[in-house]
Amino acid sequence: MGEPRQCVPEQPARADRGRRLLLWAPLVGLTVLVLAGAAARIAGRLGVGDLLWVAATVVALVPAVVSMLRDLRQRRYGVDVIAVLALAGSLGVGEYLAGAVIAVMVATGRALEAYAQGRATRDLRALLARAPRTARRRTPDGSIEVVPMDRVAVGDALLVGPGDVVPVDGRLDEAATLDESVVTGESRLVQRPAGEQVASGVVNAGAAFGMRATKDAAASTYAGIVRLAREATARKAPTVRLADRYAVAFVPFTLVLAGLGWLVSGDVVRAVAVLVVATPCPLLLATPIAIVSGLSRSARHGVLVRDGGSLELLGRARTLLVDKTGTLTTGRPEAAETVTAPGVTEDEVLGLAASVEQLSPHVLARALVEHARKRGLALTEPVGVTEEPGHGVRGQVEGREVRVGQLDGPLPQWAESACARAERTGRSVVWVAGDAGPLGAILLEDPVRPDAPRTVERLRAAGLRRIVMVTGDRPETAERVARAVGVDDVAARCTPAEKVNRVRAEVDRAVTVMVGDGVNDAPALATAHVGVAMGATGATASADVADAVLTVDQLGRLADAVEIARYARRIAVQSATVGMGLAVLAMFVAAIGWLPPVGGAFLQEGIDVLVILNALRALLGPPGQRG
Repeated sequence: MGEPRQCVPEQPARADRGRRLLLWAPLVGLTVLVLAGAAARIAGRLGVGDLLWVAATVVALVPAVVSMLRDLRQRRYGVDVIAVLALAGSLGVGEYLAGAVIAVMVATGRALEAYAQGRATRDLRALLARAPRTARRRTPDGSIEVVPMDRVAVGDALLVGPGDVVPVDGRLDEAATLDESVVTGESRLVQRPAGEQVASGVVNAGAAFGMRATKDAAASTYAGIVRLAREATARKAPTVRLADRYAVAFVPFTLVLAGLGWLVSGDVVRAVAVLVVATPCPLLLATPIAIVSGLSRSARHGVLVRDGGSLELLGRARTLLVDKTGTLTTGRPEAAETVTAPGVTEDEVLGLAASVEQLSPHVLARALVEHARKRGLALTEPVGVTEEPGHGVRGQVEGREVRVGQLDGPLPQWAESACARAERTGRSVVWVAGDAGPLGAILLEDPVRPDAPRTVERLRAAGLRRIVMVTGDRPETAERVARAVGVDDVAARCTPAEKVNRVRAEVDRAVTVMVGDGVNDAPALATAHVGVAMGATGATASADVADAVLTVDQLGRLADAVEIARYARRIAVQSATVGMGLAVLAMFVAAIGWLPPVGGAFLQEGIDVLVILNALRALLGPPGQRG
């Protein structure tokens, strides 16, 4: 029996609706208070109207003060400083309508920003869920018991069933066929002979086998991957809002101008008017709208970006690190070449191999059968088929004994040449033999994705200056793929820890994006400024710690996302710059006493409408992607 699966129930639709209502509730409530206050004053109940506006201002002031104090404790400040001063100043000088209008604008900005970042979840649930929780252990009397992972000790004799995850690092008692992609990122299945080391986290792709534990669960490979991902996620600094980067210069300027207006005139209302019109609503509104529009546009292109901060960073990225297997390559082996013994044809070798492999679930068997059918070969139903893990398949085809898989004994000259060729090109070798000896060899490769070279070109055009391929595969294979797609640098034979170190080195130099598709990529994705997971084919764990997920199996969508992110960020900066420029002009007018606080609040609303309409252009996407 296999390990029990843990299922996480879906959140009810009612809870989702409740969260959405809670997100917009403050804005709706403040709008109701402002309108109710206006209605009360129109009805002649001036005191009630002012009281409602004061309530609206206080409701917005309290969270703004909390946010400002939190930032100041962390020795940084943002646009909340101006909002707090404007709200408090409006109350102090009795400009209650101005304060209420500012409250609505601030609440709108917060709601939009919260919506933009509503999918900001950074957890390791999938990575942890996949970790083995039990192991089958042999007892002294020869029976099998299922024990929790924390009870597995070094030296225990374990049994790993078909499809099971290897629970701890150990040494094989017998040959095994393993899917090691979870640890190495290499897509092809691997045959390991008896006595060889095996890592936890890899999957048994063949018959059951015995092994001897050489490490306990805490010290094993898979636990190390989980630990790396946790540490990298915890170390990752929070993203600084685009609005707060502007605030570094804008806040001091506003305070100086407001102080000068008060000092020269002796009228504190002028200072409040400057603060009101300076309330950075173009930053609080236009920026999140443009970013939300970019998030929406990216989703329509099959790229789910988790939050606005990640989209901003994607728009500023200069370095890309990309995994090979399943990212630049298809992740599915294909027959690339057939080498034959003298006097034997390629069709004969391929036809015999594919006929025997028809009954095997092995991923390499599927590659051989598909290749034979593409060549139009007629396959014969085999008889007496047996499969020996670590060695291959044996059967009879039209009375001929055929073996497909590994080859024992000395190799003839043509076979040695085939091995050397496979080694040079980074390909796998599947031998086809009969009673009289080897008949031929089929060389398999993980082909480069057809769109990979064009995608690399598009990524460079989008502003990425350095593209590096990192992989756990052999240097020969990595170099072949690198030449085909045109990357700048290659790092081969990388363990998960080495990938993390490589990402850290690049992060120190520029805004860095990491793209991967396996559990072994999860720590590197969490370490990068922006981690992108190939969600269509990759492991759930990678998608869970990533900042963006490609929901379709097309690397070209990453180039789409980078273009969209740059365009959305450009629109956000443009909207903020124009809006704040107009606000600065209005601030000078207010400083000389020509613009009262209420007039400034409504003028600010007009500026907001202008920049919001401009920010919504981000929904159209970059000009090259329209239509």
